[in-house]
Amino acid sequence: MRTAVIIVAAGRGSRMGGEVPKQWQSLAGKPVLEHALAAFAGMQVVLVIHPGDRARAEALGVPLVEGGATRDASVLAGLQALDGTGVEAVLIHDGARPLVSRSLIGRLVAALAHHDGAAPALPVTDALWRGAEGFVSGTVDRAGLWRAQTPQAFRLAPILAAHRAHPGGAADDVEVALAAGLDVKIVEGEESNLKLTYPGDFARAEAILRGRDMEVRLGNGYDVHAFCAGDHVWLCGVRVPHDRGLLGHSDADVGMHALTDAIYGALAEGDIGRHFPPSDPQWKGSASHVFLAHAIGLAAKRGYRLGNCDVTLVCERPKIGPHAAAMQSELARIMGLDAGRVSVKATTSERLGFTGREEGIAALATATLVRG
Repeated sequence: MRTAVIIVAAGRGSRMGGEVPKQWQSLAGKPVLEHALAAFAGMQVVLVIHPGDRARAEALGVPLVEGGATRDASVLAGLQALDGTGVEAVLIHDGARPLVSRSLIGRLVAALAHHDGAAPALPVTDALWRGAEGFVSGTVDRAGLWRAQTPQAFRLAPILAAHRAHPGGAADDVEVALAAGLDVKIVEGEESNLKLTYPGDFARAEAILRGRDMEVRLGNGYDVHAFCAGDHVWLCGVRVPHDRGLLGHSDADVGMHALTDAIYGALAEGDIGRHFPPSDPQWKGSASHVFLAHAIGLAAKRGYRLGNCDVTLVCERPKIGPHAAAMQSELARIMGLDAGRVSVKATTSERLGFTGREEGIAALATATLVRG
């Protein structure tokens, strides 16, 4: 059925405070109403506003209707604007609820196939008290009680008739519908679908938005270097005495190479060879911290931070344990991180394969990048 949305935003929000009504205050860099409108992208929307907000509301690019002195009067104005347009169902939403999800909208629309109305709610789980003058005066049985949310969904003709017949003063559209004898199905609501009422609610909403906008990327790296003549090896930025060295175009720091490739992998940026070609003589003998610093810098440039990383060195000798803490600290220093986000550990291959025969060292690494 053809469905439209009425967003009610004509209130003044006195409990919130501030120089402008809460629906026009900034949330994560844009007005609260823009977040609410974004949830209904692609749907027909009517925005019910206070006459004094018309100038700023016109910038939103949606049809506007001026509301009344009460919420139910504003809803009626929105419903009447849809009457005769071919709309069969309507979602009525408070502009001060900016975090409604597409899945909740879908559940409500689906419920209208079998009911006059549907509304989201959450069961009351906390104990309920009555209070007077700052003291508890009694308790309330919470059985069967629900916390109502919006959008509330209805077939247009019945809810329009219900609002026209109602004397006014209803807390929400479900109250109007019940007074007219309509059946309203309870649909599971969402804790994140909060209504901005007090200043502290903005901090909660911004935290939810950050979580929604967060992107996590995972990358893996693997590298191998063979032993050659020498008296030390570089591993994870630490010079470790050994009776042989590691063969490579740079300093052959197998652990740092694997970690660098893990970061590039998380960014879908190939490997070290793409950024520092071994055919280029300027990188001959380079310290591997150059590569790692470039990778972490590229991640930061694209808005990512390293959540954590894990490097595993595979070899029989040299023994890594005595140097692991120094390696952890050095990697953290190069990347500008707390050492608690960096793991360095070692294992053997039980004398199997090229590492078991002490022909070289292998390293595996995993890196988690987070944006948002």
